[in-house]
Amino acid sequence: MNLKSPEFVLSLIAIVMLSWVITTWIRAKHGYPLTDDWGKTVSKEPDVGATRQIELLSQENSELQGKIVRLEERLAVLERIATDPAERTAREIDALRRA
Repeated sequence: MNLKSPEFVLSLIAIVMLSWVITTWIRAKHGYPLTDDWGKTVSKEPDVGATRQIELLSQENSELQGKIVRLEERLAVLERIATDPAERTAREIDALRRA
C-alpha cells in the first residue's frame, strides 16, 4: 500500500469525516452539548443578549418610523404653505383667528 497515493489520502479524509458525523449524531441523540470546530458549545436557544438587543432595535425602529411619519406630515404642510397662493393662506390664517 502506497501511503502517498490519492486513494489512501481520500479514504483517510472520508474516515475522519464519517467518524465526526457519527460522533456528533451520538452526542446529539444522548443530549450532550454540541460543540463547533473551536470547541465552543453550540446552543439551540438564542443568546439572551442577542434577543434583548433585537428587542431594543425593534423598539427603536418603531420609534424612528413614528418620527418619520410626523416629519412627513410636517413637510407636507410646509410644502402646501410654500406652494399655495399668498391670498388663500392669508384667508385660512384669518379664518383660524376668528374661530
